[in-house]
Amino acid sequence: MRLAHSWLALALLVPVVASAQAFKQGERVPPVGINDKGELIYQKDSFSYRPWNSAQLSGKVRVILHIAGRSSAKEQNAALIEAIKAAQLPHDRYQTTTVVNTDDAIPGTGMFVRSSIESNKKQYPWSQFIIDSNGSARNAWQLKKGGSAIVVLDKTGHVRYAKDGPLTQDEVKQAMALIHQLLQQ
Repeated sequence: MRLAHSWLALALLVPVVASAQAFKQGERVPPVGINDKGELIYQKDSFSYRPWNSAQLSGKVRVILHIAGRSSAKEQNAALIEAIKAAQLPHDRYQTTTVVNTDDAIPGTGMFVRSSIESNKKQYPWSQFIIDSNGSARNAWQLKKGGSAIVVLDKTGHVRYAKDGPLTQDEVKQAMALIHQLLQQ
């Protein structure tokens, strides 16, 4: 009997653990500041960093892409990123904010990860790239290690959709429909 209660308790906890990320529909993202590295700035053919915090996430419809500093994590939600690129969303009302957790990179690959991010910043200067070398956002947002999470925010900075893990094709379509709807408001 005691074993049956233990299994029941475990079964009830699994959905909570699986969705342990801290994003709540209609609320702002849990606050986080990133001072070690931070936002990657590209000006006059050189790169620099400035501190970044989640309070800066209002003003535009945006997708936050939080990824571990691994190519496998980047690939998890590549379909959404390709859909965003193809949609040619208006830069004055939309922004992608990519937070890369370089604390969760394969040892010895940090330089390659940063080089890839710098290349992306050159190619997409209107996008925001945040280097999180201490895993501050992953910890504050209660995200899985080694993965990729997507958060869609309205222009007031409130969460409208969030998922920690890869999106299905249907979820990519739903996220894109939501982004287009938010841009119409």
